[in-house]
Formats: sequence, structure tokens, C-alpha cells
Amino acid sequence: MERLPMAAGPLDWSLVDGAVPLVVRIVGCAALVALLVSRDVRWWTRLLPLAVVAAALLTFLVKLTVDDWWQPFPDKLPSDVVLWIGVAILGVCLALFRMPTLRWRGRAGALLSGALVVVLGLSEVNIHYDNYPTVRTMLGPQDTVSLKDATGKKEPVLDVPKGKALSEVWKAPSGLPAKGTVSTASIPGTTSGFDARDAYVYLPPAYRASPRPLLPVLVLMAGQPGSPQDWITSGQLPDMMDDFAAGHDGLAPIVLVVDPLGSPFDNPLCMDSRLGKVQTYLADDVPAWAAGHLQTATDREHWAVSGLSNGGTCALQMAVNAPRRYGTFLDISGQDEPTLGSRKKTVDAAFGGDEAAFEKVNPMDVLAREKFPDTAGTFVAGTDDSTYRPQALKVYAAARKAGMKAQLVELPGGHSWQVWRPGLEKQLPWLASHIGLTP
Repeated sequence: MERLPMAAGPLDWSLVDGAVPLVVRIVGCAALVALLVSRDVRWWTRLLPLAVVAAALLTFLVKLTVDDWWQPFPDKLPSDVVLWIGVAILGVCLALFRMPTLRWRGRAGALLSGALVVVLGLSEVNIHYDNYPTVRTMLGPQDTVSLKDATGKKEPVLDVPKGKALSEVWKAPSGLPAKGTVSTASIPGTTSGFDARDAYVYLPPAYRASPRPLLPVLVLMAGQPGSPQDWITSGQLPDMMDDFAAGHDGLAPIVLVVDPLGSPFDNPLCMDSRLGKVQTYLADDVPAWAAGHLQTATDREHWAVSGLSNGGTCALQMAVNAPRRYGTFLDISGQDEPTLGSRKKTVDAAFGGDEAAFEKVNPMDVLAREKFPDTAGTFVAGTDDSTYRPQALKVYAAARKAGMKAQLVELPGGHSWQVWRPGLEKQLPWLASHIGLTP
């Protein structure tokens, strides 16, 4: 999908390239210079050094807390992200330490300048991850409809002869909507007991037809930290799927954007363990909910699983541990094994130190002892992703050795939406051909 031009309106102006981030850089740097310069001798001899030291210590404390103590992410903060966090903190420190040297009007200006430097830092972090491409994506989903209204009544089913793809017998009826629908839904952990956050359900235009085609299903997951909403906003999933449907007479997969975490910073490792029964949730509860609320294809050949980062790892885990459910997977920037930071920490937390229990479900170990000739998978990695690209290469080689119909795709970018968004979009034709939508 191409970025919308400036003429599209302020909500659709790009926040990651073009005029807006350039203006933010200019204004933010000007504000930083304004905070640094003063005619007060105390500022140069005492307050400025104190502000810089305080900012450096706070930035180091943030990095230490995130990377070594709290460890909410399996990988460490990138150096440029740490740098821009430090710039934001420096802006705050400079503004506060300027207070004794200024009158009330000057203090207001210092606070404003500090805020502008913070905006500069946050903008650069956003550019690194490409998390919010536009203001509209920051505001969250705008056009959701109730699932009941989206699904409508139960319809007769379109007959598809065995061996035929859906597109080969489908003819779009007149009056078919140009766009699909997005709804929220609670998918309970009826069997697993897993307490997931609400999912998002994308239904393509063809779902509104009668007779209704039994569309294939893509189960999609975000990273950690993250939530299902990330694919709707940062991933721009509705537009992506609508574009695909527009080129295929209204046909596209049904997409269930589900939650394998439970909360933004939890990581139950997408397996059945002491941390929760996420594998059962994804293999049993999600398909059972779909069968009870939607008209979809049900065979493993028509169900795919995908995700980014932690969600990509989870997609691989489901492909090797629940092959009866998922015949196709797309692993976008995933890891070579589920982790909480180290193998020991992971095994201790999930299995009480039982290494054999972990190896029973760890993808690399499963691939080493089993064959998967009926599973198709794609591994996507960013060419600049020094952490996850080597892991993708490793798992891809193991998947090929295990007999999978696997392929590796490398895209420009690092561990960010610059790779994750096109990682799904560019693989939709491949995905459609493997889940029975197209030949």
C-alpha cells in the first residue's frame, strides 16, 4: 500500500516520511538549542552539566530496567531507540533545570520547548518502528461494526467441486459491497481456560453474498508487547484485505486477529504450560468459536496462521504442534524458539525446569524429529534485522529438512512495521493459493 499524499487530509498525512517528520525534526532541534543556550553563568557552570548528567543517568536507568530487570521483550532495545529516548529525557531535564534562571514567561517557554523535544524523540522512535504511519492509525479503529450486523443471517453455501479453488467457481453477485467489515469479538477460552483480550474479525465483501462461499480463515497475531488492535491500526489490515478483495471479485480470507498473550506485557509462550494453555486456545477454542459464529471453511487445508515477532514464533509453534488445524503458516520476523530471555528462565517459568517438556513443543526440536510434507510455510525477515534474520534462516533450513514446503522472503528494513506490513501484504497471493482461495 502506498502512503497517502498530503492532499488526503491531516489525519492521513504520513508521520514516518515526508513533510510532517521533517517539520518535527526542525522544530524539535530548534527547541533543543533554545533550551541549551542561556546568558546566565549559573546555567553553564552548574545547571547545564547537572541536567545532562541527570538525563544520561535516567536514560541508562530506562535501558537497564527494560533490558536487564523487567525484560518485557525477548530482545534488547535498539541503540537508536535508546538514543531518542535519551533525547526526550534530556528535553525534560533541560526544561526543569532552566526554571531557576527564568521568570514565569520564560518558564512557560522552557516547558513548551521541553515538550517539543519530547515530541521529537517520540517521533523518531515511531519512525524506527513505523508503528503509527498516520494520525488516523493513532486514533484506533474508526469503522468497526457489530459482529451480528456483519455476519447477517445464515446463508445457503456455494458448492465448490473437489479439487477446485474457490475463485474458479465464484461469480460476484451484483450489489456486493466494495469493502469488508471489521468487528470486535470476545473469543472465550472454553476448553483452555485462557483469558484472551477481544479479537478483531475481518469479513471480506464476498461474505455478504448468497449463496455464501465458505471462505478460508487466517488467524493472525501481533507481537509482544502488543494487542490485536495493532494489526488493524499499525498494520492497516482492513485496507490491505480490501485491496486484495478488490482484485479478486470480493474474495479474501476471513481474518481472525486473536490474542495469544492475555495482556500487553505478558508472554505465555504460545504453548500449554504453567503460564497458560495458549496452544489449546488457538488450536481448539478459536476454531470452535468460528464454527459457532461464522460460516467458514473448516479443513486444515483452508486454515492458516500468521503473526509478527512473538506472533510469528507462535505461528510456527502452531504449525508444528497443531498441524491437524493449520496447514499453512506465515512467520514474520519470528524467533527460533519461544523465550522469556534465556532458555533456563523460559524452562523454569513454563515447566518448572523440565527441559524435556520444553523440547517436546519447541519448534526446532519438533522439526528435528518429525516430518511435515503437508505443511506450507513462509518465513519473512528484514534484511537489516541483525537479531531475527539469522534466526529465520536457521528455522527455514530446519523446516526444509523436515519436508515442509517452505520458502524464505527477505524485505528491506529491520524489526519493524516496515517489514511486518508488507510481509503479510506481499504474501497474500501465496497464502491465497495455499488455502484454497485461488488456484
